[in-house]
Amino acid sequence: MTYFDFELTHCPVELSLDIINRKWVLQIICDMFFGKSRFSEFQEGRPELSNKALSRSLKFMEEQGLIEKMVDDTNIEYFLTEKGKSLNKLIYDLVEYTLNNNRELYSEETIVKAKEGFKKQLLD
Repeated sequence: MTYFDFELTHCPVELSLDIINRKWVLQIICDMFFGKSRFSEFQEGRPELSNKALSRSLKFMEEQGLIEKMVDDTNIEYFLTEKGKSLNKLIYDLVEYTLNNNRELYSEETIVKAKEGFKKQLLD
């Protein structure tokens, strides 16, 4: 890849998209920013997210270093690593882009409240 006066052996955009384009990855990470940490919590409100698909996604995210799994006697919980937390700005930018460019779907009040809510969870 030669957009610059040097060659990149791996396109940074493609490498990032390989991770975040995986089904459920950004949704699960966003859930984690909002306090969810257990398997069943990630499935709440998502009937199309099967146990198998969720297991695969969580395993992939662990392999990528985005999350870590904590196991104790009775619970399994997942937590964002620093690498996972570093997606906060990207997720906020996606939210802001969507709200700003789909104004026909949201009232002005909803846009303001959604931006504030996501900003609080992702950027503060």
